[in-house]
Amino acid sequence: MKLILLYGIALLQVCLAQATTYYLDSERGNDVADGRSEATAWKTLKQLNRVKFGAGDKVLFKRGGLWRGNFRARSGEEGKPLLYSAYGEGPKPIIQNSVARDRESDWLEVSPGIWATLPFHMEIREQRDALSDANWGSSFQEKAKGTFRKLTENGNGNAESFWRVQSVFSGERGHHLQLWGPVITNLQDTFIVRIKMRSSKPFKYSLPLHVMLNHPPWTHYAEGSPMHAEDTNISTEWKTIDYFFVTDPARVGEATTLHMNLGGQLPSDSAFDFQVLGVWNMRSTYAQLLRKDVGILILNHGEAWGIKKWKLEDLKKPLDYWYAPEEKRVFVRCDGNPAEKYKSIELAFTQHIIEEGGSHDVIYDGLAIRYGGAHGIGGGNTKRITIRNCDLYWIGGGLQYWHQKGFPVRFGNAIEFWGKADGNLVEKNRVWQVYDAALTNQTSGDPDAHETNIIYRDNVIWQSEYSFEYWNHDPRSFTGNILFEHNTCIDAGFGYAHTQRPDPNGAHLMFYDNSAPTTNFVVRNNIFYRTTNRSTRMFNDWRYGLTLQNNLYYIQADQTLYQYHSKTNNIIYKPSEFAKYQKEMGMDHGSIFAEPQFVDAANRDYRLRPGTVGTTGATDGGPIGARW
Repeated sequence: MKLILLYGIALLQVCLAQATTYYLDSERGNDVADGRSEATAWKTLKQLNRVKFGAGDKVLFKRGGLWRGNFRARSGEEGKPLLYSAYGEGPKPIIQNSVARDRESDWLEVSPGIWATLPFHMEIREQRDALSDANWGSSFQEKAKGTFRKLTENGNGNAESFWRVQSVFSGERGHHLQLWGPVITNLQDTFIVRIKMRSSKPFKYSLPLHVMLNHPPWTHYAEGSPMHAEDTNISTEWKTIDYFFVTDPARVGEATTLHMNLGGQLPSDSAFDFQVLGVWNMRSTYAQLLRKDVGILILNHGEAWGIKKWKLEDLKKPLDYWYAPEEKRVFVRCDGNPAEKYKSIELAFTQHIIEEGGSHDVIYDGLAIRYGGAHGIGGGNTKRITIRNCDLYWIGGGLQYWHQKGFPVRFGNAIEFWGKADGNLVEKNRVWQVYDAALTNQTSGDPDAHETNIIYRDNVIWQSEYSFEYWNHDPRSFTGNILFEHNTCIDAGFGYAHTQRPDPNGAHLMFYDNSAPTTNFVVRNNIFYRTTNRSTRMFNDWRYGLTLQNNLYYIQADQTLYQYHSKTNNIIYKPSEFAKYQKEMGMDHGSIFAEPQFVDAANRDYRLRPGTVGTTGATDGGPIGARW
């Protein structure tokens, strides 16, 4: 028995010893060090992305440091989460997915009043693979219908194989019709995929070609765009297109697979043929190349910003800018060299700053996450994620896809739990200047993507288009135990995004179509102050599963307090109709409409002044708003 006890103690000590603390120092770190002490800290996110951490490990960023790029979250174990946090003294460590272009030499005047980032030179390094005979697979989702098969035809005396999508209906979104290609290894950071296409019905193929990881978390490795814009016009004759890809050099060597989204693109009752001819690794002046769409042009850290346009001739007003996907450059209208006018110029890439798809048992505590054109923290299929004491700002605005009707769709949330999510906690964060939602959980098209046991509490949010957004489009899925409480939400729609959106739509609570059975979805003890459009918007009636109570509302008299906007109804309540809204809709028991008095709103101190409305709660008692 003594031997067994001693063995058990020794085993426990070994297990405890397995948890390791790693350090990152953006100024004095060294990626060839072991990272296990402040003196041997790593330097870059590239090194962070190379390591597979264990349960209970800690990854600490030095306060006052700044890291450019993004990282992929690893997972811990239940009861032994992986921690991403900070050490040392000073401000929160900053992780931002942007590049600086604040030197005068970074810009060229290409025509009067139009300035562009520098071009890059590129040459072929080596051919990696010939893929004309490679196998492909297909996925038809939602209402998309059709067939996919391999065909052979004789041309110039030779038999050539190609793949055909016989589209009955390609769906409404890009992912509704997907094609998966062969595994490719040993890609470099810049490469070209050459592909032939034709269609029985001409159309404009406006979606990018993707290379995806061929292993969990199955996310994007790189996104390719045609070298020439006119190549996207697909006709009945074969057209050869070179898709140019750029990715982070730290990811070189990972196993990948080609991927195409065709949903919402192919005409109904058409035959689309393609053949991938090969992949070529390239050599380029990478330092000058903007590898992804630029979602935000941020000047002097938010004193000014650019207005995103979609072609060069649209640059009419100062700070209108355009990301040229073929040239990988930004063009901006300015009456002088932008770097002479602004001390800081940041170009935010359309990529999640922290990619957490498939991760579980992770804590983020005390980080500053900023300047990204997609999501701040985003990914599907998450469990037991905690995001605490973080600042997330200047997020979103990048191109998600081109709608089949021909207009661009932009996106970007600060914190998003997509698809299946369970047991997640978001608390005591500050979030501002977000293109879409500050906080959201949402899903579509997956019967197993249940959204359950998610808490958002004590967060302070301002100048986001939506403070909180929710929707679940799949009636086979389920949503339950969602709690949004003690949050202070200010100035929905007053951010950088509102006037440049195709759908200016500011709202504190944006509840898009919810088809899923929903229980115990509670919104209580929050402050909702000022909005450009409305405080709450619902697109269908799921009040059976929703509880709103004990909230404090105050918006402008000419805005909308609550809007129920379905296909058959458009019910609107103005602030003067608060009591009528409570009675007729049966919601917001104990809530009040009154102007809150903040400690120092001009300096973003949104604590309620002692003794003012809300400090003792609404009619049910207890304080409301964020409690810190």
